[in-house]
Order: sequence, then structure tokens, then C-alpha cells
Amino acid sequence: MASADQQGTASVDGNGDARLVLRSRLGAITLVLLCAVQFLDIVDAAIVNVALPSIQHSLRFSQQNLQWVASGYVLTYGGFLLLGGRLADLLGRRRMLLIGLSVFAVTSLTAGLAGNAGLLIAARLVQGIGAALMAPAALSELTTSFSEGKDRNGALGVWGAVSGMAAAAGVFFGGVLTAGPGWRWVFFVNPPIYLLVAAGAIALLANDHGTKTGARTGASSAFDTQGAVLVTGGMLLLVYSLVRAPIVGWGSAQTVATLGGSAIVLVAFVLNEIRSANPLLPLAIVRIKGLVAADLTQLIAFCGFFSLFFYATLYMQEVLNYSPLKAGAAYLPITAGFAIAGGLASQLVTRLGTRPVVIAGCLLAAIGIYWVSRVPLHGSYPTDLLPGFLTMSLGAGAVFVSVTAAANASVPADKAGLAAGLLNSSQQIGSALGLAILSAVAISRTNHLLASGTTPVEATKDGYHLALLVGSIMMATAALIALRIGNTHQAAPLVMINADTTPEPGPTAT
Repeated sequence: MASADQQGTASVDGNGDARLVLRSRLGAITLVLLCAVQFLDIVDAAIVNVALPSIQHSLRFSQQNLQWVASGYVLTYGGFLLLGGRLADLLGRRRMLLIGLSVFAVTSLTAGLAGNAGLLIAARLVQGIGAALMAPAALSELTTSFSEGKDRNGALGVWGAVSGMAAAAGVFFGGVLTAGPGWRWVFFVNPPIYLLVAAGAIALLANDHGTKTGARTGASSAFDTQGAVLVTGGMLLLVYSLVRAPIVGWGSAQTVATLGGSAIVLVAFVLNEIRSANPLLPLAIVRIKGLVAADLTQLIAFCGFFSLFFYATLYMQEVLNYSPLKAGAAYLPITAGFAIAGGLASQLVTRLGTRPVVIAGCLLAAIGIYWVSRVPLHGSYPTDLLPGFLTMSLGAGAVFVSVTAAANASVPADKAGLAAGLLNSSQQIGSALGLAILSAVAISRTNHLLASGTTPVEATKDGYHLALLVGSIMMATAALIALRIGNTHQAAPLVMINADTTPEPGPTAT
């Protein structure tokens, strides 16, 4: 990194973190590397869904166990995100990124070679842990490397655009690989790509060693093992209950017990952190201006955003009789919308601030989802689906960029991984919560219409319509929550602080 400084491509701040220039060669390559991690994380959450029928036939999955091929990844990904983010702060961002990449590559190969259902599910569970180690490490590396002004906003713009593009690309790639070489290649494509990313991380990223709290402050450096167990257990129970709720019912004893259990464990975690001399999650981070509002905005927005992908895919396959490959290709224009939105949003954040961009993006995305909710029974893709898809992608792309900037604007450098873990957790919980709520809405509406004599196709269509309508309302609700986020025009420079010092919010324009 020192040679980069001499070439004018990077500088080093007082904390030893490299400040990269986005338009430099080093800055551009580093940004591509970090965004590749985010792209692959999200793609692997979506790419498997299209391959599920082929997997079920090949490995003789029962219908009940098949869901865990997709849900197992989401469960451990969401459950370990907070721990993964904090480990990146404590042990080093590059180190945790490389560990996550290694875990993901090995488990992808294992999943592709799996000869039975149990091994495939086990591989997907561990794969989610690898993703939970990678994602916050990559985002915190980005926010600390591009730490000032337009460079940081531009980097976050690309990050947000890539996040949205990956969700659409995953469905498409899943269809292409399943229809071509077969479902196992959904997993086989990962190891060589992750090896290249790991080599790039070793070559480009500084070998940070974490905060080393005890060495600087004289305090005990003992790891908060009890806090790690409690937060991971509580998050696992929460995500599990949300994943299972659409199947067993919101009022079932299982859902009530797991939701109640997760609440008890997470409350115990908070009490542990208050008493701990070296907490895993310093609770002072929630007092950083606008952080909680930004994370909550992300959570509610993903409740609505995820509804479009899930129900529009079902509508195209079950009502319009699209093949999986054709349904996946229908999402390709969305990637262009996210790319455009990412570039525009990063410039608008600099000029207008994060708050108006988040609010406008949520409202625009709500309009797009509402448009899709009105598609007729025998609709046309160019006139009934495509306009809503593009409108949603422009709005949601702006939200992802601006809410990420708002959530990271005033976070100190030694808490960047934790902030990234919180933001990614809100995304995962929002997706699971949205699916749980909207599945109940769609099933209830469909069953009511079937009982009244409506044809199955009409009843299914109306159930999807109502779920998408509720999704658009959720997205609009996220705009109201966004009124509470900080109106940051540019990300404040990150400042390293001691672990026993309360983080003070950096300068934000309001």
C-alpha cells in the first residue's frame, strides 16, 4: 500500500487505514474486488431457488426438507452476521474475509458433490456461515478504504447497485445453469471464482490486525464468548421462526415458542453486554445519529422489495406459464435499472443528502411494486410487468445506496464491521419477515376466494396481487421511517476510538 501512496492512488490516515481514490487504478480494482464479494453472497441466496425442482428429483428430497436447501443458507447467514461483523473489527477485516471465502469455496464444492439430501443441507448451512463472515468484512473494508467525500459516496453507489443487480442475476443464472450443465453447476462455479477473489484480497487489501483493545487501553482482552453465544443463538432462533412461520402458521405453537425464545435470548444478550467489561456489541453504537433509523428503513424496505421477486416469479411461472429460464431472463432489465440508480443516487447524496434520496427511492419503488400488483390474469410482459420492474429497480437501487451511506456515515473505524453486520442483518431479517407476512396474506386471500367458488387460477392471481399490494405499502412505510435518518451529504471521515469510549457522531449536514 505504500507504493500506491507514492503513485498518488492512496493515502494513509492516522489510524493506518488506506484512503483510496476511486478514480485511481488501485481504487477501482479494490472496489471491484469488494463488490464481487457482495455480488456472490446475494447471488448464492437466489441462484438455488430455480434449481430446487431438479435437486428434489436428483437427490429424492421430501417436499418438507427441500425448503432447507434455500432456507438453511438464509438461516445461518442471518444468524451469524452480527458475530461476523464484530469479528472483522476484533480480528481484522482481511482475515475474516479470507476465512469466509475459504469456507464458502469448500462448502460449495461439497454441495455440488453431495450424493444425498443430508449432506447438501449441511453444506448449505455452513455456506451461510461463510457468507456471514464475508459480507460485513467486505462492506467495512469498503467504508474504511474509501473514507472521504465523493469517493466514499461513489463506492457505496456501486455497492448498492451491485446488491440489487445480484438479486436479479441470481434468478437468471440459476435458470441458465440448471437448464444447461445441470443443478450441480450452481455450486461448482463458486470455488474458482472465490479463489480468484481471495488472491485479489491478499494482493490488494492491507493486513489489518483488528482493534487489539487490550493492548491500547490496558483492559482485559478476553473475548465475550457468552455474548457471542447469546447473540448468535437469538438471531438463529429469530430467522428460523420467520422462515418456518409461512409453513406452520403464525399462530402455531412452534412459531410462538421460537419467537418468544428468540426474544428472551436477545434480551439476555443485551443484559450481558451492559455488564460486560469488553462487550461483543458495544451498545453505544445504537446512539450514533441515524444508525437505528437507517437499519430499520432497510429492514422494512426489504420486506416490500423481496415480495416483488418472490411473487412476480410465481406469477410468471404459474399464471403466465413461463419456463424457469424465461422467468429468470425477465429480470435482466432490472439489473440495468439498478446500475443507473446506483450512479445517480451517489451523486444525489452528495448534493441533496441521504434522507431525501432514501425517501424518494422508497416511494418510487412502492409505485413500481404497486404497478406489478395490478397485472391482469393474461398480462403482457412489455406492458404489464416491465414498467413496474424498471420503476421498482430505479427506486430500490437509490434506497440501497443512500441507506448504506446513512448507516455508515458516522460510525468509527473500529466499529465498521459491526455496523456492516447490523445493516446486513436488517436486510436478511427484512427478507424473511416480508416473506413470512406476505405468504400468510396471499394464502389467506387465495383460500377465501376458493371457498367462495372462484377458479383456482383467479384465486391464485388475486392472492399474489394482495401480497404485492401489501409489499408496496411496506415500501412506502419505509419512506416514513426514513424521515428519522441523518441527512448526510457525504460520509464523515472514520475516526478510531478506544473500546471503552462512547462513539460520538461525526459531523453531518442536516
